[in-house]
Amino acid sequence: MKLYTYFRSSAAFRVRIALNLKGLAYEPAFVHLAKGEHRAPGYGAVNPQALVPALEDSGKLLTQSLAIIEYLDETQPKVPLLPKDPLGRARVRSLSMLIACEIHPINNLRVLQHLKRALGQSEDQVNNWYRHWIADGLAKFEADLANTKRTGRFCHGDAPTMADCCLVPQIFNAQRYQCDTAAYPTTMRVFAECMKLDAFDRAQPSKQPDAEK
Repeated sequence: MKLYTYFRSSAAFRVRIALNLKGLAYEPAFVHLAKGEHRAPGYGAVNPQALVPALEDSGKLLTQSLAIIEYLDETQPKVPLLPKDPLGRARVRSLSMLIACEIHPINNLRVLQHLKRALGQSEDQVNNWYRHWIADGLAKFEADLANTKRTGRFCHGDAPTMADCCLVPQIFNAQRYQCDTAAYPTTMRVFAECMKLDAFDRAQPSKQPDAEK
């Protein structure tokens, strides 16, 4: 397998966690988003979406982090990342999408750059934008985790799922932007449990070969 990745990409971070949890080896191919390498013709020929992550497996290309994780779960069922029961799968997908579809899209690099370059927003204004949507999304995430017995050591039960693969990168981003996470005790407890596992620790941005200070 070859994973097209960028150390700070939270979407690529999700897939790195999933691959690690499943014990799957992969060859990293680095695409520097901040330098615009994802928009280069060479990468466009690989992934017409011009995004990371992308995963090559047996000559086939997969894109979009949640689709990749579900593919890995179906083709590599050892260490499942989705529950067996339909209600459990639906909850894990719901939690995953709350992050991947509600928080992340309005806070990703493209949006932040557009706020600065096209709309003339200052660094402080952009950071306030980021923190606002982090607070909005994590409050919803916390309410879901805190108000059901289905939450265990991890987001759903006592084993990591796709929801945890999504949560951890989002908390890393929140911490990078100095967001106050004190109002989300259940969420932060789950985050701490995840980071005790080598699969999550090895996937974090600072431990990637392309990491920058």
